[in-house]
Amino acid sequence: MQKNFKRTLITTALPYANGPVHIGHLAGVYIPADIYARYLRSRGDEVVMIGGSDEHGVPITIKARKEGVTPQDIVDCYHAIIRDSMKELGISFDVYSRTTSELHRQTASEFFRRLYDNDQFEKQTSMQPYDEQAGQFLADRYVTGTCPHCGHDGAYGDQCEACGTSLNATDLINPRSSLTDAPVTMRETSHWYLPLNRWEDALRHWILDEHTEWKTNVAGQCKSWLDAGLQPRAVSRDLDWGVPVPVEGADGKVLYVWFDAPIGYISNTKEILPDSWEKWWKDPETRIINFIGKDNIVFHCIVFPAMLMAYGDGFQLPDNVPANEFLNLEGDKISTSRNWAVWLHEYLRDFPGKQDVLRYVLTATAPETKDNDFTWADFQARNNNELVAILGNFVNRAMMLTHKYFNGIVPEPGEFTEVDRQMFADVRSAIKSVSESIDTFHFREALRCAMDIARTGNKYLQETEPWKVAKTDMPRVATVLYCALQVCADIAVVFEPFLPFMAEDLSKMLHLESRDWEAAGSENLLPAGTTLEQPHLLFEKIDDAAIDAQLQRLQRIKEENKVNSFKAQPQAPDVDFDTFARSDLRVGTVLECEKVPKADRLLRFLIDDGLQKRTIVSGIAKYYKPEELIGKQVCFIANLPPRKLKGIISQGMILSAENADGSLVVIGPSAPVVPGAQVK
Repeated sequence: MQKNFKRTLITTALPYANGPVHIGHLAGVYIPADIYARYLRSRGDEVVMIGGSDEHGVPITIKARKEGVTPQDIVDCYHAIIRDSMKELGISFDVYSRTTSELHRQTASEFFRRLYDNDQFEKQTSMQPYDEQAGQFLADRYVTGTCPHCGHDGAYGDQCEACGTSLNATDLINPRSSLTDAPVTMRETSHWYLPLNRWEDALRHWILDEHTEWKTNVAGQCKSWLDAGLQPRAVSRDLDWGVPVPVEGADGKVLYVWFDAPIGYISNTKEILPDSWEKWWKDPETRIINFIGKDNIVFHCIVFPAMLMAYGDGFQLPDNVPANEFLNLEGDKISTSRNWAVWLHEYLRDFPGKQDVLRYVLTATAPETKDNDFTWADFQARNNNELVAILGNFVNRAMMLTHKYFNGIVPEPGEFTEVDRQMFADVRSAIKSVSESIDTFHFREALRCAMDIARTGNKYLQETEPWKVAKTDMPRVATVLYCALQVCADIAVVFEPFLPFMAEDLSKMLHLESRDWEAAGSENLLPAGTTLEQPHLLFEKIDDAAIDAQLQRLQRIKEENKVNSFKAQPQAPDVDFDTFARSDLRVGTVLECEKVPKADRLLRFLIDDGLQKRTIVSGIAKYYKPEELIGKQVCFIANLPPRKLKGIISQGMILSAENADGSLVVIGPSAPVVPGAQVK
């Protein structure tokens, strides 16, 4: 494997423009990619980082149909939201483009046509789901039915979201079209397929033999696919939204999004580098790194490389694909359809000026080797206990002491002691570990090592106690603060890939002119005589109220999801009218209501039923306070046999309806009636 590269091309998975990006996208792809790009730039490397929106495919058309607008309306809206929120978070794309651009259409069409002309496709005819009422073929996501594995009603034609099983539309029980709710029929259609099996041996050698350094989760998934045997994969589909198949007689067919989207990396590179893009894709001295989530491993390690192999013409394959696992939210899988997510554009609105806090927490909890969990409690703790108490505290102390004793001017140091030299050695060791970890895509470990620099600085100030030494030895104080300020400068350099806004802010306070990575750890990064700005806090504590607001939002979403997922139970078996008529349903007025001792669920009612006062015990104490029910009218069954509950004789049953969340609502008349009125 070639190691001496002149430049690095970084690509990031293209997010679907059918919604905004959330913290799962950021932790899995965009923050790691940005850390890597910023790190390479700080070393002086030649780097291009490519991003863009994936604006074709079925999810776009589904969203448009639901909202009653065109697919173009959808992608225009969300492309802007994604682009702007990424920029505000500091994701430093050299280009962030889109797959609806004319340049991309031309590039994708030319790519398909070259493979077509070189007989790299197979044309196959198969039976596909069809909606007779709509008069169109159905993508898998437009087919719903009952999952054959778990029985969930509402599974999609590609996956059951209840049990997670991958499906084909033909697997579903009673499949129906989500367009018209009509039963799905099967109709013959023809498509072009990329025969992945032709490239199986080459892919196996390239992945398993030449790239043994790849992450185990990536290599493992690839090996599983290769061992199962690769099969031809359709590159076109029947749809009216996408890049048209550039072949005569292919009306109504577009390029399948999995084929179309990765070509966006090439077209986006062309957009920013029209005259030199080939250097970044075809020169063996260019290193290509694909940052993706685990759901894209197969496409980037098997499918797209097979496309490039089939195309030929010198296209280079990626040198590494450091895919991450999934990030969960408060113990539950992030779900766009259920709105169970922390959306980036909403975070930026709710926590203005705290971009680096999110970057820090998502890096510290990144799902690099297994799925991980984001919680708001951890978010608050890491901000308050690490960014504020460790990093921010050290910088503020060092600068405040310099202003106090030396009028904010970096003092001339005296001779270094063993304590000073050890401090510099510890910092250099931490910086080396940061580099080694980033070079191998271990960003969590890199961040931990970066924080060790701030920890070293705090420890150094505690050991040297310049505020005490100032009483007897100002030259020594000058040396200590000079050394501490070098650490502050190191922080501005080393944290720039992770926390670029803090690094910029700190650099301005220090008047640090250069943030060259190679200079970090030196003993004169910040020259003596430099005038410092008046310090201000780099981070501030996040209070409980801000966190409670986020938790309450999630609770509301959880409750809404329960309501939205509610499905009425099947009707009970028929009963004849005479049986029903024997039930005596009446309305009574609640005279008294109290909790039953030693029974958390039970309330005792005294009801005026128009003839007498009767006692009824009901299990609704969890949903009502007794005083809320006194004076209200309720429906009850009067002719049930008496039953003893907790020593109380209950003379009937109060009627309640059950909500989607399991809560109970007492049934009563919509207007006052006389006690004892019968329900007809």
